[in-house]
Amino acid sequence: MTDSSAGEGTAYGQRDPDALARRAGARADPDRDQHFLVDDRVLNRIPGYLPDDADRSRLLEIGGGAGALTDRLLAAATGDAAATGDSPSRRVTVIERDGAFAEFLREEFAAAVADGLLDVIEGDALDVDLPPFSACVANLPYGVSSEIAFRLLPEKKPLVVMFQAEFADRMVASAGESAYGRLSVSAQHYADVEIVERVPKEAFDPQPAVESAVVRCTPRDPDYVVGDEAFFLRFVKALFTQRRKTVRNAVRNTAHISGLDDPEAVVDAADEELLRSRPGTLEPAAFAALAELARERGSPAEA
Repeated sequence: MTDSSAGEGTAYGQRDPDALARRAGARADPDRDQHFLVDDRVLNRIPGYLPDDADRSRLLEIGGGAGALTDRLLAAATGDAAATGDSPSRRVTVIERDGAFAEFLREEFAAAVADGLLDVIEGDALDVDLPPFSACVANLPYGVSSEIAFRLLPEKKPLVVMFQAEFADRMVASAGESAYGRLSVSAQHYADVEIVERVPKEAFDPQPAVESAVVRCTPRDPDYVVGDEAFFLRFVKALFTQRRKTVRNAVRNTAHISGLDDPEAVVDAADEELLRSRPGTLEPAAFAALAELARERGSPAEA
């Protein structure tokens, strides 16, 4: 693969990830949750995991690092614009908290910045205002995967995101499976969630201690209705802190988490078969129905 010494003149999507890391002048620091994805084959596949009908006009990347995935996203943005005959109103925005890498991205992709195709935001993705985006494709820092995922999911935009494999397995788990929990119900409340590729440690430099997986989240409305989304998510969290208890005891024991004033009123009103169940066996729709009953009968305190 060709790669110029400064990256200039190299077509988007053709930059060698190892050469990018060398030009950046700094190795990824695992102590700062940095692991560069350096496998060309995986990098080339990731943008293609976006749903076919996804709007690619405003792509967001979180954690750009040395820019290997940024390069592929720029190729996807420019290629899509060319294929559709659109004027180049496409944009890729990268949020990078490491100042040295943020500056390197601006230098490496100076032409894209000058053309209005690339924005680099230096800052923590948990703190900065998210820019307008139509889809997010990212290799997230694993230590803050949950926090970032639940900042992105309520935006109801397509996501293609690299997670620790164990985290991904929990996101996609179904009721009754050992990995099923709060994360499963909460993620699937916002989207259809699926693992599209498992990625070995060897695809990264430095290698993480765990296997990884690429997850696609396709937004959709749930097949149930909740009157208060914040309470629903808090109620799910509460019950899963008592996942080995019956639902009856979980409702009673977690009022301090869910905010219920009168958990006994909820127990009295709920179906007996449901109360004998364990939280890990309840489908999301059952959680929603129980949460609505809890809101009506248990008088949840104001958050």
